[in-house]
Amino acid sequence: MRSDRRLRVLVIDENSTARSVIARRLSHLGYDVALAENGFAALGLLVTRPFDIVLIDMGVTLLSAVATMDKIRESGLSPHACFVTIAGRLERPLAVEALESGAADHIAKPLDFDLLDARLRHLCAKAERMDALSRHNAELDARIARRAVELGETREALHELQADRARLVSSIQALNDEIARLNGRA
Repeated sequence: MRSDRRLRVLVIDENSTARSVIARRLSHLGYDVALAENGFAALGLLVTRPFDIVLIDMGVTLLSAVATMDKIRESGLSPHACFVTIAGRLERPLAVEALESGAADHIAKPLDFDLLDARLRHLCAKAERMDALSRHNAELDARIARRAVELGETREALHELQADRARLVSSIQALNDEIARLNGRA
């Protein structure tokens, strides 16, 4: 996990009191927190910087939480962000909907900030490991592509050498035939 910077969290919640409480608690836990009252405001913030975590209240109404996740993904503004949704304990169908729509996790209200902190750090560490694996896979793909080109070039050289050999064998055979013919006349 990155230790050289604070993890960036975007909190999307229409309730200004909830936003400020979450921001204050997460800031005390070492996060860099930005706040948005709806999905549209969140997209505006994403233009200025990417976030590691997008924490969305499932109760947002102007643009639903699922639609907000979709819009953020479509924008490409924060491609590696982990989405975590929050909702009341009795709103289980919302949790299922969020997870089915691609949220990495769902936390029930009232929030246990120690649990939230552990889950957010775990998700970011996992995302960073996945990014490292993706980078490593890309490096391997590039090495394979280079090797494939080298192999193609080596095959071409081999075919040229085989053609040269065939020409030499043919020339040697022609010379042997000429020598045999000349020896037969002598």
